[in-house]
Amino acid sequence: MAAASFLSRFQVKDQIRSFFYFPSLHFQRASGGFGPIVINNRDLIPILFSKSDGDISFMIGDWYTHNHTALRSVLDSSEELGMPDGVLINGKGPYKYNTTVPDGIQYKTINVDPGKTYRIRVHNVGVSTSLNFRIQNHKLLLVETECRYTSQTNFTDFDIHVVQSYSFLVTMDQNASSDYCIVASARFVNETEWQRVTGVGILHYSNSKGHASGLLPLPSTDVSHPWFVVNQQRGIKGARPNPHGSHHYGQINITGTYILRSMPPTKINGSLRSTLNGVSFLNPSTPMTLADKHRLKGVYKLDFPSRPVDSKPPRLESSIINATYKEFIQVIFQNNDTKVQTFHIDGYSFYVVTMDFGNWTEDKKGSYNNWDAISRSTIEGHGLLYLFPGITSEFEISEPRTLTDGILAKKHT
Repeated sequence: MAAASFLSRFQVKDQIRSFFYFPSLHFQRASGGFGPIVINNRDLIPILFSKSDGDISFMIGDWYTHNHTALRSVLDSSEELGMPDGVLINGKGPYKYNTTVPDGIQYKTINVDPGKTYRIRVHNVGVSTSLNFRIQNHKLLLVETECRYTSQTNFTDFDIHVVQSYSFLVTMDQNASSDYCIVASARFVNETEWQRVTGVGILHYSNSKGHASGLLPLPSTDVSHPWFVVNQQRGIKGARPNPHGSHHYGQINITGTYILRSMPPTKINGSLRSTLNGVSFLNPSTPMTLADKHRLKGVYKLDFPSRPVDSKPPRLESSIINATYKEFIQVIFQNNDTKVQTFHIDGYSFYVVTMDFGNWTEDKKGSYNNWDAISRSTIEGHGLLYLFPGITSEFEISEPRTLTDGILAKKHT
């Protein structure tokens, strides 16, 4: 409620990871109110890499001059948000890396010491824009993906989608002849046109001899070659040995299969709506969890189609998947849209077992990663999966809860 304050007290147990908090209702994240939460290990609990010399959190995201209510109105009027007015790094604008950046803009500076290794935690807190994160002339050693430790892999840059979190180890091994640029730039758009909203900060060595200059570093992968982009994500594997415990998800019998197809937005009752399997979700007047608690009938339907339906026109319905408590299901997201999609599965972690082009068929199971897929999840139990145009992705969810949870799709514009 407006002007109200809340104090939350909770016990942190084995959740030794990187999180961030944000308001989840009414598009309020676009107005800020987010920040990092870091839960460190106790000394007697080992982690899979040496203790870093410092810890740095980056909150990167798109930014609009309009407030969140105006942005909601844009979407409600069947329009897209379009290009943001900027990309911020920790709430600050871009360093003046060229003459197109106005004078006087405050930018983020990170001070570091040569030879030291820092743990860099990066969160995409924006509302619609996938961002590529990179630090000029420095390698990013991936160690954590959405609150799970990974097999360690070096990258020069990394694509981070909305609400995703990653941790990297970065060693300050350059000669400090000048400062270095920290860059967050839009992906899966016309990158030449969107260059003007690039977020740029500064990495400043304590013995630096000058200001950063020259061209910004470019992403190593070209989005016009989808396989290069997809392979970055397919290459993320779970850590071995797994400090979070082993879960033999590949040995559990699958009890249900759901193929969820997203299509380009279409007009329904005069409004432009996105759909899954031809259904655009309509929020019932009574919240579903309240209806469950009081055993109200007719508030929603348990008839969401488990396969794409072409025989019916797109429609608005309060229709949900009728899953059974503790069953083990696989969900296939098939993106037939022309833009990247981000999906949040409320209340679950899940194993992404494959990403591929084309439509899913049963023989795809032979290509599943049933050994070391990483359990993907974001804060507040929201699972996250991103889909590229033409891509089909499969993942498996174990032990669904008895609560009514949801699948949310976010289009990247």
